Amino acid sequence: MLFCLCLLRPHSLSDPSVFPTEFNQCCCCFRCSVSMLLQVGGKRSALGLLAIRRVWSMSRSAHTASQTLEYKPIKKVMVANRGEIAIRVFRACTELGIRTVAVYSEQDTGQMHRQKADEAYLIGKGLPPVAAYLHIPDIIKVAKENDVDAIHPGYGFLSERADFAQACVDAGVRFIGPTPDVVRKMGDKVEARAIATSAGVPVVPGTDAPISSLQEAQEFSNSYGFPIIFKAAYGGGGRGMRVVREYEELEENYQRACSEALAAFGNGALFVEKFIEKPRHIEVQILGDKYGNVIHLYERDCSIQRRHQKVVEIAPATQLDPHLRDRLTADSVNLARQHWPFSKPYENAGTVEFLVDKHGKHYFIEVNSRLQVEHTVTEEITDVDLVHAQLRVCEGRSLPELGLKQDKIRINGYAIQCRVTTEDPARGFQPDTGRLEVFRSGEGMGIRLDSASAFQGAVISPHYDSLLVKVIASGKDLPAASAKMSRALAEFRVRGVKTNIPFLQNVLSNNQFLNGTVDTQFIDENQDLFNLKPVQNRAQKLLHYLGHVMVNGPTTPIPVKAKPSPIDPVIPLVPLGEPPVGFRDVLLREGPDGFAKAVRAHQGLLLMDTTFRDAHQSLLATRVRTHDLKRIAPFVAHSFSNLFSVENWGGATFDVAMRFLCECPWKRLQELRALMPNVPFQMLLRGANAVGYTNYPDNAVFKFCEVAKENGMDIFRVFDSLNYLPNMLMGMEAAGAAGGVVEAAISYTGDVSDPTRQKYSLDYYLKLADELVKAGTHILCIKDMAGLLKPDSGHLLVSALRDCFPDVPIHVHTHDTAGAGVAAMLACAEAGADIVDVAVDSMAGMTSQPSMGAIVACTKGTKLNTGISLEKVFDYSEYWEVTRGLYAPFDCTATMKSGNADVYENEIPGGQYTNLHFQAHSMGLGNKFKEVKKAYAEANKLLGDLIKVTPSSKIVGDLAQFMVQNSLTRAEVEERADELSFPLSVVEFLQGHIGIPHGGFPEPFRSKVLKSLPRVEGRPGASLSPMDFQALEKQLRDAHGDEITPEDVMSAAMYPKVFQEFKEFTRTFGPVDCLDTRLFLDGPKIAEEFEVELERGKTLHIKALALGDLNKAGQREVFFELNGQLRSVLVKDTVAMKEMHFHPKALKDVRGQIGAPMPGKVVEVKVKQGQKVEKGQPLCVLSAMKMEMVVNSPLSGTVAKIYVTADSTLEGDDLILEITE
Repeated sequence: MLFCLCLLRPHSLSDPSVFPTEFNQCCCCFRCSVSMLLQVGGKRSALGLLAIRRVWSMSRSAHTASQTLEYKPIKKVMVANRGEIAIRVFRACTELGIRTVAVYSEQDTGQMHRQKADEAYLIGKGLPPVAAYLHIPDIIKVAKENDVDAIHPGYGFLSERADFAQACVDAGVRFIGPTPDVVRKMGDKVEARAIATSAGVPVVPGTDAPISSLQEAQEFSNSYGFPIIFKAAYGGGGRGMRVVREYEELEENYQRACSEALAAFGNGALFVEKFIEKPRHIEVQILGDKYGNVIHLYERDCSIQRRHQKVVEIAPATQLDPHLRDRLTADSVNLARQHWPFSKPYENAGTVEFLVDKHGKHYFIEVNSRLQVEHTVTEEITDVDLVHAQLRVCEGRSLPELGLKQDKIRINGYAIQCRVTTEDPARGFQPDTGRLEVFRSGEGMGIRLDSASAFQGAVISPHYDSLLVKVIASGKDLPAASAKMSRALAEFRVRGVKTNIPFLQNVLSNNQFLNGTVDTQFIDENQDLFNLKPVQNRAQKLLHYLGHVMVNGPTTPIPVKAKPSPIDPVIPLVPLGEPPVGFRDVLLREGPDGFAKAVRAHQGLLLMDTTFRDAHQSLLATRVRTHDLKRIAPFVAHSFSNLFSVENWGGATFDVAMRFLCECPWKRLQELRALMPNVPFQMLLRGANAVGYTNYPDNAVFKFCEVAKENGMDIFRVFDSLNYLPNMLMGMEAAGAAGGVVEAAISYTGDVSDPTRQKYSLDYYLKLADELVKAGTHILCIKDMAGLLKPDSGHLLVSALRDCFPDVPIHVHTHDTAGAGVAAMLACAEAGADIVDVAVDSMAGMTSQPSMGAIVACTKGTKLNTGISLEKVFDYSEYWEVTRGLYAPFDCTATMKSGNADVYENEIPGGQYTNLHFQAHSMGLGNKFKEVKKAYAEANKLLGDLIKVTPSSKIVGDLAQFMVQNSLTRAEVEERADELSFPLSVVEFLQGHIGIPHGGFPEPFRSKVLKSLPRVEGRPGASLSPMDFQALEKQLRDAHGDEITPEDVMSAAMYPKVFQEFKEFTRTFGPVDCLDTRLFLDGPKIAEEFEVELERGKTLHIKALALGDLNKAGQREVFFELNGQLRSVLVKDTVAMKEMHFHPKALKDVRGQIGAPMPGKVVEVKVKQGQKVEKGQPLCVLSAMKMEMVVNSPLSGTVAKIYVTADSTLEGDDLILEITE
């Protein structure tokens, strides 16, 4: 008939002026009649035309009858697919009253698609995951055994396999799609190109047939040049597709494309084309029926792609020239009608894909003779249910009968589809696998969700596509649809696996996208799309932490078996409004110099409260958390506004916060500053060591003080463990340059009232003080870290200092180890000290500071009156008495029941005294602690009678323990010094790494220990190169993302390894500083309910429900109720796992250990043990979710050991091999 009409007029078959729509619906009888009449009347056109007209008249009446004969209702549909598309078809079938059948592989027994169908049957038993869905005999067998009368292939797998379509037909089962011949022709991309060419549709230069060797690819590249692109000949979706830009890449990409195509489609055949740079990818949806009717439903823009797979699709295409649209749609329809009526018509749904270059010229790519993943956006803008249409066409309905006429198809608004996948955009969209611990979708007006197994508890395996859910948003225009999509994506909560949602959110906010001017290079050219906003996931991470503690016990080492007290402290009442004016207001108004003058002019004794730092360092192993400090901070601000300062930072608290409490020390400072704006903060600065235990470049110390001041620090107590003046002066200069109050602290040892002890005489301290005052200190401090300052010696020293420096405030610090602390501080105050250090009563005494209440009571009504309310001290002490019970596992009273005056002999600093006591008991030497203390005194003498405070006190302690463990006396150590292996800290001290002690190093002991080892001359830090903070920041951003702050940079500068471990911990377990202390240390009890405040206005209500049994992976499932919803987490049982065998993990800090960048299966190992490899050389090939990845060597070296073989299944970071440099 087409040929006959073409004799009359060369119009298109779709031209209604020539060819009425009904005429397209002729039956095969009419076609045969036309053919016969043309043979008879071909030479006499008038007679031929007359005959045709008579047949046409007869056919019109016969057409209805033929339709009725051909219409066969479908009663049961099988979907030979899985996941989201299977469910999409099932829903359409259910709406039409058709029964549904699912098939599933052994790996898919838990997937939702088998539950959504009326019936479900296993296929491919014993086969690999993908092969199961490619096993045609099994699928046909299930269909025949269960009275299936039609099979829908979905997309992917067998959807474009002509042999599958033919197998369905041969089995008497209808194939919901084009005929096998059409599937074959359109699925063979080379033949499809030939059809397009014959239809006059422009094509991209390429091979005329699938290539069978690398040589053919080389010949093509020689003819057309680079770039070229390999494409799978029998499938799409970006698999088996590789762009090659230079000759050196040809072989590797050919092999990878061939392997991917074989894995995805069961056929590794490829063809090769010239690659068009930066085109738009536009595709046209077509729909045909059994009677030759073909319509289009306009186009979709699928240009936003990664690895040639579509990420975001838009319908209709924006900024598309109307004439180009007409050409694209006309070419698509003509292509579908090509060769009809002499062969079967294009029947059912299909998509014609084009590339459009920057000049508006379009090129045919391929025809997908199936439903597309992105069919949804076409449905939204045309209001046509494509799956309904597929089913009805398969039954024998014509398009006009379904109301689908070209002139009735209209575009209404815009639609966007985002494919939410379990991929990590930050790692090149590597697939992620695991269990969906949380899944909450975004919904609402204008949002459609097409998903499969997207539910809490679902397991995402590496075997199949990474698509989790398709989100479709529609609106009156592109900005409206984008706004709805952005809102919906923001509502999603997916936990347990990584997703591309942050990346999609960046796409939707990109101006180029919103303007509709994207091309296939959009992602590659907009690297800012990868500036991903980190997902907080705080609630789930905290559940992981709580579960971990419930299964494995505390994460911070517990020295004794005591449990945290179950009693929660009661916070004293705090008045409403702002706290009273305090000394910080003076500091802010007058500056450091004016502040110092105000302190000196103050009538009465000023107190510094050490409860927030040194008190708990001395009594509770520095373990008090910010959580408990914050709770009492407002009370302190309101009740003790006349304190000189609160010591709350620096010293050991800095690294312990990260190392053991898993919280940021800078955040502690910031939060306390906000709660206590009126009281000055004071910190302990270890001179040139800042808050570390080693030497730092000078610029690091300066920068540290600057950042501390910016975060709210006011007073810097600067000391050096040896009173080494150059170190102290550098620290003072750094604190002063930052704008802080400089309090130079002289570390006190010996006894100035004992004339027999001349090394640290009164004259020594006065000369040192004179140097510090000349250097510009604002306040002079005596730091009695061991509690050696007796009342008489204190009075003598302070009186002498006051006489020499009448205008400089004097501040005295001590410990109450011997029990004389209150008396000593009162004596110092009587002698002219302006400030003394105290701790609240329940945190005072023993190795801590003297009692605040005692000092307040003793000075009440005297010229030294502190002005502090004793009743408020009682309330303050009551809070800390109960809070201290929460830290029972760390309380020094677990092993030490009292102070001891023997400190005057051994001179052990307060904090170290507690630590040594704990260590002795933990090592089974509790009954020998007396020997440890004696050894400490002997070690001190061996080292020349040192000033003992961190880090010098640690050096003495290390030597003392070395002597006890090896049963050595002082004399034996001196005699055998040249042959003993001393602790590293002792050796480095003797080398001069922390400075030069007063009186010099002990000889000949030093020379015997060091032998030929180098010695440091002068101030240790002076010779260090300046720290490159920009490089450090870049390094941290590369490792941890762009959320790195200046404070993080300083933490890493002070403690690189500790900071790294802290960041890894918080990345895994979240903001554990929000937890109550008992929960942090011991975890919740079963059935316990509690609340966790993440931030103001965001509170989690949690209930611990149950602890599961051990599974095969060495995990226990821990169940919670979170905000009324059931949650569970899988926690590795570290004890049980020691007895189980698991594949080793690559250690991130070991350069030569190469780990799997993603979960998956090893396709090929490309090296052998002992082989030398170069940096960038391929080591092995991994496959996951139908994507292959080459793992390249990050360094040059020799392969020491290989831990995998081909077909090995790996988890992320599993060790692949080791390389030695």
